[in-house]
Amino acid sequence: MAHKKGVGSSKNGRESAAQRLGVKIWGGQKCIAGNIIVRQRGTRHYPGNGVAIAKDDTLYALIDGTVNFHRGKRDKSVVSVIPNAEA
Repeated sequence: MAHKKGVGSSKNGRESAAQRLGVKIWGGQKCIAGNIIVRQRGTRHYPGNGVAIAKDDTLYALIDGTVNFHRGKRDKSVVSVIPNAEA
């Protein structure tokens, strides 16, 4: 009895590239409009003032300023951008 697998079965195909998720700009760091702040799956962090959420749940800055992580309603993590003081 030959022990050959049928045509089409493959032992390969399990290796996929990492998704590079996580916080890209930490609290207290400066950012400019359009910068990605957090790449995430699902809403671990919610958008606050000056931050928008993309279709894939990525949070990005709408304005120039300093990133701020804080707790919002029901103890949720919220990310805001505090605008720079114009001098």
